[in-house]
Amino acid sequence: MKSKNPLYYAKILLFGEYGIIENSMGLSIPFHDFKAEFISSTESLSPEQMRSNESLHKYCDYLMIQQAQGKLPCSMDLATFEKDIEGQIYFCSTIPQGFGVGSSGALVAAVYAKYAKDPILASEASNGENFVILKKTLGQLENFFHGKSSGLDPLICYLDLPVLIKDKEELGAVSMPKEQHNGEGAIFLINSGNPGHTQSMVAIFLQKLKNRGFRKLFKTELKELNDACIQDFLKGDMTGLFDNLKGLSSFFFDYFKQMIPSKFEQIWKEGIDTNKYYLKLCGSGGGGYILGFAKDIKVAQEHLKDHQLNIIHRF
Repeated sequence: MKSKNPLYYAKILLFGEYGIIENSMGLSIPFHDFKAEFISSTESLSPEQMRSNESLHKYCDYLMIQQAQGKLPCSMDLATFEKDIEGQIYFCSTIPQGFGVGSSGALVAAVYAKYAKDPILASEASNGENFVILKKTLGQLENFFHGKSSGLDPLICYLDLPVLIKDKEELGAVSMPKEQHNGEGAIFLINSGNPGHTQSMVAIFLQKLKNRGFRKLFKTELKELNDACIQDFLKGDMTGLFDNLKGLSSFFFDYFKQMIPSKFEQIWKEGIDTNKYYLKLCGSGGGGYILGFAKDIKVAQEHLKDHQLNIIHRF
């Protein structure tokens, strides 16, 4: 029997991967092609449903340990969570795991909404102090999945709003440029065919940051390109956006090669060389989805005809 719990949607980080760790801007949006919800069943669970139930049990155990150590960021009714798990609750999700679109973020958002004793309501947190507190709280709850979480993914999934991060303390909901449904330009996703592994990718990145030269480039050149892309996109300056996107795509190709699936290196470089499209990481990389931008989506589709492009926004 299906429960009537709310739906939680996927998210896409358009700009800011890795950069938000070092205080550059970020822009993340909900992605309604994928969704998830809690379901309680009185029937025998399928193997997939059982795996979800077992995963919830492990997460609940983690939260209980955090609670016992006084490390939980909010008061939670974990006894009810445990009882529901024993009663065969599972998380029914179409959000692919390891693809950079917020599978763990949706789960954390759902757990917080259902089991936090005094949750900050989405209607109370579109901006201001509650927004910052909520992001920090959800980040601590998501640490179980990624080792260290910014809290952005579960925040987007919880609010179901586009969020602009200016720095670690200044962030809030933002309006997206109006979509032109028949527009020539588009933002799209390419499925790499394999999941990524966020923890290992973040570990590689943190190791790279120990190199003084890379750290300087990252905090200057990448931050400048990333922040300029966000500003151009939000004000609808597509000429400026694509100029900066080329630089951003080139930076990732030159300095984040380990995060780019090897079979996509050629088309990544071809995009930069031909200016028909530009690719960038979607999340931590290493697999999952790759994010693309094209001034003329038909030209990009023809050039990338061996890959299925999932269009997420037209302009």
